[in-house]
Amino acid sequence: MVLQVRAGELQVLLWQRAQEPFADSWALPGGYLEPGETLEQSIRRHLAEKVDVRELAHLEQLETRSEPERTPDEWQLATAYLGLVPSDADPRVPDDTEWHPVDALPPLAFDHESIALAGRERLRAKLSYTNIGFALAPGEFTISELRDLYGAALGHDVSATNLQRVLLRRRVLESTGRLRAPGPTGGRPGALFRFRTHALEVTDQFAVLRPPGPARAFVA
Repeated sequence: MVLQVRAGELQVLLWQRAQEPFADSWALPGGYLEPGETLEQSIRRHLAEKVDVRELAHLEQLETRSEPERTPDEWQLATAYLGLVPSDADPRVPDDTEWHPVDALPPLAFDHESIALAGRERLRAKLSYTNIGFALAPGEFTISELRDLYGAALGHDVSATNLQRVLLRRRVLESTGRLRAPGPTGGRPGALFRFRTHALEVTDQFAVLRPPGPARAFVA
């Protein structure tokens, strides 16, 4: 499965099946493992039919499903992968493939809805204790822009001040020394930041990003 923050929402890439079972239903991209392939080679091959895999900023194994009843015609062992695309990318997709908000999924084939939701929860968890935000963000961004990306992925508001404080303290972000020019409505130029590395790192294994409330919205 592939996730991206698009139009302010966390969205998943789905394709419409042409054959039974579940003809005309939406599904996650995937297919059979070919002889001699590794799992990652197989998922990259199948994804390449739906999206430019060069746009993927991160790819990791999500889970393996083995329930005998998960497919109607035969027992299939399935290994799901989670891929992330930065918000500034707009990869071309074929006519049978579209982006859908994860919080408003259409009816999906097989057990793909629960896989999509598992991918969302994996991402949300890793946003708390790793630097995986690099895979959602463009190369440079203001803290306000990064806050909006985190908020879309997490499903709740995030304090820009707390986000900046925590990510700088963990050495996840670094300043570019440049400013974003004001928009058409004016305002102060925004300082531009970038992720220090685009390789996945655990930055605080006990950290939790929580919804806003009477206490802090971001727990470090």
